[in-house]
Amino acid sequence: MAKSTKPTAGTTAAAASATIHDQKLMRGEGGELHQTASGDIPVLTTAQGGPVSDDQNSLKIGPRGPTLIEDFHFREKIFHFDHERIPERVVHARGYGAHGFFENYKPQTKYTRADLFQRAGEKTPAFVRFSTVAGSKGSADLARDVRGFAVKLYTQEGNWDIVGNNIPVFFIQDAIKFPDLIHAVKEEPDSAFPQAQSAHDNFWDFISLTPESMHMIMWVMSDRAIPRSFRFMEGFGVHTFRLVNAKGESTFVKFHWKPKLGMQSVLWNEAVKINGADPDFHRRDLWTAIQTGNFPEWELQFQLFDQAFADSFDFDVLDATKLIPEEVLPPVPVGRLVLDRMPGNFFAETEQVAFMTQNVPPGIDFSNDPLLQGRNFSYLDTQLKRLGSPNFTHIPINAPKCPFHHFQQDGHMAMRNPVGRANYQPNSFGEGPRESPERGFTPFADHESGAKRRLRPESFADHYSQARQFFLSQTEGERHHIAAALVFELSKVKTPVIRERVVSHLLNIDQSLAQQVGTGLGLQAMPKAADAAVPVRQDLDVSAKLSIVENGPQRFEGRKLGILVSDGVDATLLKALKTALGKEGASFEIIAPKVGGAEDSDGSWIEADQMIDGGPSVLYDAIALLPAADAIDDLLKESTVRDFVADAFAHCKFIGHVKAAVPLFAKAGIAEADFDEGVIALASPGDVREFVGKLGQLRVWSREPRVKMK
Repeated sequence: MAKSTKPTAGTTAAAASATIHDQKLMRGEGGELHQTASGDIPVLTTAQGGPVSDDQNSLKIGPRGPTLIEDFHFREKIFHFDHERIPERVVHARGYGAHGFFENYKPQTKYTRADLFQRAGEKTPAFVRFSTVAGSKGSADLARDVRGFAVKLYTQEGNWDIVGNNIPVFFIQDAIKFPDLIHAVKEEPDSAFPQAQSAHDNFWDFISLTPESMHMIMWVMSDRAIPRSFRFMEGFGVHTFRLVNAKGESTFVKFHWKPKLGMQSVLWNEAVKINGADPDFHRRDLWTAIQTGNFPEWELQFQLFDQAFADSFDFDVLDATKLIPEEVLPPVPVGRLVLDRMPGNFFAETEQVAFMTQNVPPGIDFSNDPLLQGRNFSYLDTQLKRLGSPNFTHIPINAPKCPFHHFQQDGHMAMRNPVGRANYQPNSFGEGPRESPERGFTPFADHESGAKRRLRPESFADHYSQARQFFLSQTEGERHHIAAALVFELSKVKTPVIRERVVSHLLNIDQSLAQQVGTGLGLQAMPKAADAAVPVRQDLDVSAKLSIVENGPQRFEGRKLGILVSDGVDATLLKALKTALGKEGASFEIIAPKVGGAEDSDGSWIEADQMIDGGPSVLYDAIALLPAADAIDDLLKESTVRDFVADAFAHCKFIGHVKAAVPLFAKAGIAEADFDEGVIALASPGDVREFVGKLGQLRVWSREPRVKMK
């Protein structure tokens, strides 16, 4: 049958715009559209500003004829669409960012001439991007991985990028090994999997042949690699930097970001289920916190030391696989970082932001850390490849917010060029900027000497002592998590000799750890310990600051309670619960059998945030079970309700419950005899206050040996 040549009704621009006739829009300062109470709908234009008459149909010869090549609007529109995706980052591809500010506490003129540290209360605009390292842009948030913690500070003397991680050490000592590390941890090139996972042969083969990685492995196999939220993790500059004051005097420094809300991680079993329930869990958490005015905050702290301390320290401060324990050198608070605004557009800002370790203002300088030196060399190439032009600094998110003047010109996508006759200096016309020996960046005048050689210093040779110190500094439960993580990861390795080599390194860290992993893998015989370049130190003091559990916040602020309700929920208890959570600075979500909500005992309607199928307990820091007795029979038929209770108990969370909810525990395989201090009956507002008061402990770790969930 021949197709009709009659145009389809409702495909004109006028018909399309009729569906939004009641919207009133205006264009903001940044070009974005805002709905307003009055005003006309702006005319759609091409990128050149030409008004568009029809955005629904391409230009054709007749209604069914061929499309004409002269349709410049279609050509421009499809051309731009075809080029919407830029190459994703090789590492740190999965990222999320926010705007905010850094506020200096007091002048730090003794140590640095950097402008942002000269005045008390000085506020510097900031943009922060959090990320995973190994996965692609489409991977899930709760992969076991290092988290990038990159801070761009728009100072009055240029941009300063502190491009760090949530772990203070790294896998390698020299940047020349970075391509090998990343090739190894990424998906295997022949199969193109696994995605965003280190649990495969290539990664562990590389690690087993690279002893310098063993300290970092302890961190990555710990709960630090599965944080509960960006808001609950530390950040580190990783390397040793220099501060330089107005007299040209240098002080070594390590940068620490301490979260105001304290540290918190999840269990591995929990992380796997969160990835299934909400792969955007970390993104959603940051977005929600900022949108609701609960602005995340970190304190910047300096570990400051001189050359004499560096010479006396047990390890080389230029070795990125080592840290300085906070008990040995307490960090000094210098300011706070607050995130208070989400980007107006993810791509324009979070995706196009370009961080580079070499971006420092006068007063900040580098050490000879070979990993840092390599990063300083590499990052410019990275941005050129990703953003397609040496003019990536013209993109607003990357542009300085202070005045800037230079003679750089032309190139792909140049947004601004020098004005005037002279595009060089020196020139005879008195045009353009000139250098300033007084104000400009001047590197610290260190003296260097020595032969040109490809080698590592002997002071970098101890690969196991700090790994041992980190492991022994964890609580018993945290050490168990490290062992379980190693067993899981190595169980995915198909080559037996690789598994054995890793265990041989573990023998140099801790005999019991190696034995747990060897037993968990079913090794027929334990290998001998790997050769250590230098004897492993047995005398390093444990550092409580390295444990997440030992440094818990002891408050529920910033956390979220999941409240399971049904029709007939006790209105008095629910109100008391909401009030108590508000006083703690915590939030909650209502989970009901239906997303529409439920009617409470007073006849009031309660809007639900989630239906039970979409709100599993892994999304919450604790749960409260408040169903009415009449609803229990129906809830017992729901497998998701069983999982809601079983997972919360297995993940050592606090559980508040009304008497009617007790059968839900039995359905989840939890007898009343198994109830512990974390399972709290709620019969009155007083019980509710007691329950909320205990939530600051976050977990009931004494339960873990009984439930055996990792």
